[in-house]
Amino acid sequence: MAKKPFVTLDKVKEIAAVYPTPFHLYDEKGIRENAKRVNEAFAWNKGFREYFAVKATPNPYILSILKEYGMGCDCSSLPELMLAKELDMPIMFSSNVTPYEEYQFCAEAGGIINLDDFTDVEHIEKALGTLPEIMCCRYNPGGVYKLTNGIMDNPGDAKYGMSEAQMTEAFRILKEKGVKKFGIHAFLASNTVTNDYYPQLAKDLFELAVRLKKAVGVEIAFINLSGGVGVAYKPDQTPNDITVIGARVHEVYDEVFGPEGMDDVAIYTEMGRYMLGPYGGLVTKAIHEKHIYKEYIGVDACAANLMRPAIYDAYHHITVLGKEDAPCDHVYDITGSLCENSDKFAKDRALPKIDMGDYLFIHDAGAHGYSMGYQYNAKLRSAEILLHEDGTFDMIRRAETPKDYFATFDFSDIIKNLL
Repeated sequence: MAKKPFVTLDKVKEIAAVYPTPFHLYDEKGIRENAKRVNEAFAWNKGFREYFAVKATPNPYILSILKEYGMGCDCSSLPELMLAKELDMPIMFSSNVTPYEEYQFCAEAGGIINLDDFTDVEHIEKALGTLPEIMCCRYNPGGVYKLTNGIMDNPGDAKYGMSEAQMTEAFRILKEKGVKKFGIHAFLASNTVTNDYYPQLAKDLFELAVRLKKAVGVEIAFINLSGGVGVAYKPDQTPNDITVIGARVHEVYDEVFGPEGMDDVAIYTEMGRYMLGPYGGLVTKAIHEKHIYKEYIGVDACAANLMRPAIYDAYHHITVLGKEDAPCDHVYDITGSLCENSDKFAKDRALPKIDMGDYLFIHDAGAHGYSMGYQYNAKLRSAEILLHEDGTFDMIRRAETPKDYFATFDFSDIIKNLL
């Protein structure tokens, strides 16, 4: 089986003539269509909002597209907060081990603060003095999180969130200190490829909301399902259907909240991977081949451009552009040039014969692709290009230069000729 790229070889050659490889390429048409699908899937909930996980693709051009669809930003650091504020987008601040100044910045920007730990109840008062009228707390049920189709993840081994007892006490204290409305947040599994995860998570959180309301007498303003809706990275996987997911969350909402008269609770999500993953790809060129105990193809990208295969041994499908219909009768490791043997985009991958100069499209790199890049071996991160619906394209982040790499020495004269 194969995945179909959203770009042709001819278009890549046209782009590469202006912006040399490697580069991250985003599909504006796909992004917009997906944003519409998400909003439509949860249109039944009058307060619904997707707070896009900025960490996945922290580019203001991408965020500006999502803003057109009423989406906000899920932030977890000061620079992400700064970016969201600059774009005038609604903010949900879900962080951990949080400095006071970040709480202060979020509050001044009008964002919603999501407390990760029970000790943060004391920290937030020290940071802000007067607490905002609406706050959120993050829940961790502990143990192993299971669905009928298997184990999803292990919240008991995660550093995030509070127990139910801690949530109850946190809500009680925050209510006493003037908080009027409350939200509940949880992230219990990552990159799930099943329509079952959100509905089950929603049921668990809705039932928790009912218990907390009765125990503490608080108003539950929203339930934040966070992220975890994943991407079908492998071609034989069935992608999630957000329409089905939204409808099933609706069923659980009516089932749990209906009898309690809680039909005004808003639903929030914080999807990053699902929103952008399939609508971005890493385009790279074959520049070297090596024949030893295995067959290697070296490309001009490396793990600095896409870390997931190196650190997670994650699968990303690869298309040799222009050879989509050729037989996959060669087996290669596709490698970058880092001094790390883990710097491989594919291992023992069956692909068409690759010739030097061929362009490779590495799929599903639109989220946690560029954003996870780093500068080991002084490798410079690539440009980001947005492919518009009409076939035109624009650079939305330039490639780094050596001056960027040396920029943090601008206080010193020791290498002033490099700056």
